[in-house]
Amino acid sequence: MHLPFQTYGSLLARYVRPHWGKVALLALLLFATIGVQLLNPQIVRRFLDAAQAGSPLATLLWLALLFLGAALLGYLLTLATTYLSEDVGWRTTNALRSDLAAHCLRLDMSFHHRYTSGALIERVDGDVGQLAHFFSQLVIQFVGNLLLIAGILLVLAWEDWRLGLGFLGFVLGALAILFRLRNFATPAIQANRAASADLFGFLAERLGGAEELRANGAVAYTIQRLFIRLRQLWQTASNAALRNALYGSLVSLWFELGAVLALALGAFLFLRETITIGVVYLLYTYLRMVNSPLTKLTLEMQHLQEASAGITRINELLSESSPLTDGSQTTLPRGPLAVAFDQVRFNYGQSAGSGDGAPVLDDFSLNLPAGRTLGLLGRTGSGKTTITRLLLRLYDPQAGTVCLGGVDLRHLALSTLRRHVSVVTQDVQLFNATVRDNLTFFDRTISDTAIEAALARVGLAGWLRTLPAGLATELSAGGGSLSAGEAQLLAFARVLLKDPGVVILDEASSRLDPLSERRLDQAVERLLHNRTALIIAHRLATVQKVDDILILEAGRIAEYGPRAQLAADPHSRFAQLLRTGLDFEETNA
Repeated sequence: MHLPFQTYGSLLARYVRPHWGKVALLALLLFATIGVQLLNPQIVRRFLDAAQAGSPLATLLWLALLFLGAALLGYLLTLATTYLSEDVGWRTTNALRSDLAAHCLRLDMSFHHRYTSGALIERVDGDVGQLAHFFSQLVIQFVGNLLLIAGILLVLAWEDWRLGLGFLGFVLGALAILFRLRNFATPAIQANRAASADLFGFLAERLGGAEELRANGAVAYTIQRLFIRLRQLWQTASNAALRNALYGSLVSLWFELGAVLALALGAFLFLRETITIGVVYLLYTYLRMVNSPLTKLTLEMQHLQEASAGITRINELLSESSPLTDGSQTTLPRGPLAVAFDQVRFNYGQSAGSGDGAPVLDDFSLNLPAGRTLGLLGRTGSGKTTITRLLLRLYDPQAGTVCLGGVDLRHLALSTLRRHVSVVTQDVQLFNATVRDNLTFFDRTISDTAIEAALARVGLAGWLRTLPAGLATELSAGGGSLSAGEAQLLAFARVLLKDPGVVILDEASSRLDPLSERRLDQAVERLLHNRTALIIAHRLATVQKVDDILILEAGRIAEYGPRAQLAADPHSRFAQLLRTGLDFEETNA
């Protein structure tokens, strides 16, 4: 795989530019380190030649102290370089992680149905983690080590042209190996990252459903499937490691051959009295020293291969685009808003890029005046939840229009839509955070007074007083410390804080026992007061106070009208349901 260098450059420019001052300092430190590395062998060379010539002890001591000082300076430079490198690496990769996470959250739901949460975590964290060295010092190390090699070449050529010529041939051979094989391991590394993403996705899904797996005796099957993915990860990791090892071994073999030739050339010139013993040491030391920059260049090539695999996968993720283009209108009137569907047709298969499946909604039209409450009834799969997803604009219909307050949702800014429409589902999402943050979604501009008022309106004032730290009390992820009713009431409080014009209740009380459901009735009345509402329900008790009833069947309206009128009509389907006393799903069982 050959990744265009402009791809590297554009990524570096985007994420490293904000830290150019630290990167410049890092470059200066690395170049200073190179200078110290070139200086130390010269000091030892002078020491050896001085000792052989019988120089005074003071001269030898001065050279020894100079060598120790240079070595200490080298260690300090390395320490500072490591600190700056880590700082730049973490800052740049965290910025990239943030951008990738935001990009994923902005994509439509068809994207999230194609990727598991574990696979996305591996992309956002695992692949990005491979780029820390790439951002912080890959280019600097690459250029710096080339400069070190060039410096050694000039020093040796100054001593004797034959030394310089031999050294040049050795370096050119090593660089030819490096560049020829620079992409040798990239496909294997990319396959390993993909296997890792598959494993993380599998673990995230299975651990999330641990209760169901244990209850149904599927643990052994899950472990078997886990072993299959672990075997795939082991195979791809072994292949990547083998290719990296072969790549490094070729360079190491070349280094050892160069060391033998250097000693042979040094001995030959020394015996002919062309060079001193100090120069022989200089030749051998520099040749062994060039092992370090060439090895680092090898590592940089390996880092570049890892970065290539990571960048490819990151670019694939960034290239994902949502068909939902943001609208330009940013204002809607406060208060309840009218909802309208006009000849809407929607197919999940077409939304995901395929033509599979029948339409979930077909030629669906609805006009819900502002301030009215609508009860949506229908069998599972009839299209009830799809209506709410289209109103939230998680998808766009393939035909027809959806309007809010008389405005086509395609013309409305998504942020404005989200402010004016809120949804409460049967699965309330609570985070491992404080009560305050769970209610405000980490919005610090909402005051504690407003939060306490919202909790009081849904009947949780007494519950709040029992918390050890009030609004600062930590809730566990998923709301494990709360009852289902309390979690639903917290979701209602969220909506009250947002104060939208339209509220969607999607089976919000379907998982509650009758006693808890009755406790929620008063909170629901307050929640829906002076708002337009769509209430999806299977239980008839849930829609006993709505204004209108709509019964869906196979994506089409089977019955629609005022609840009181339909209840009074003995021939209506709704009246038949009321007479039987059965909930909708039971009549279709």
